[in-house]
Amino acid sequence: MKYQGKSIRKATGGRLRLNRSKRKFELGRDFTMPVIGAQKLKVINVTGNGSKVRVLKDDIVNVTDPKSGKTQKVKMTTVTENPANKNYVRRNYLTKGAVVTTELGKAKITNRPGQDGCINAVLVA
Repeated sequence: MKYQGKSIRKATGGRLRLNRSKRKFELGRDFTMPVIGAQKLKVINVTGNGSKVRVLKDDIVNVTDPKSGKTQKVKMTTVTENPANKNYVRRNYLTKGAVVTTELGKAKITNRPGQDGCINAVLVA
């Protein structure tokens, strides 16, 4: 688990004496790395009685054509480019900014699949 509270150190490097200990709401969750495959979603309960859908695996993407403005569901095959990390291309990780090969051509992912529960993309040239 990740801790998202205040640091023990000041910007100068000195020690900060905190007036309380860690709290449950300051804990974060490990990030999910969605991959290409048969659709698999996970629903997570969040603070305030809400819920969040995460994509664990998916092979369908909502592709928008910027020229015509039309959106269609298309099958994707592989990740061709990923500015976040070159190793993500080999492992077919789907992150925001990744370029995937689809039936319509190359498309760039515009949302965060691990947070949104779907994959949206825009056609690239």
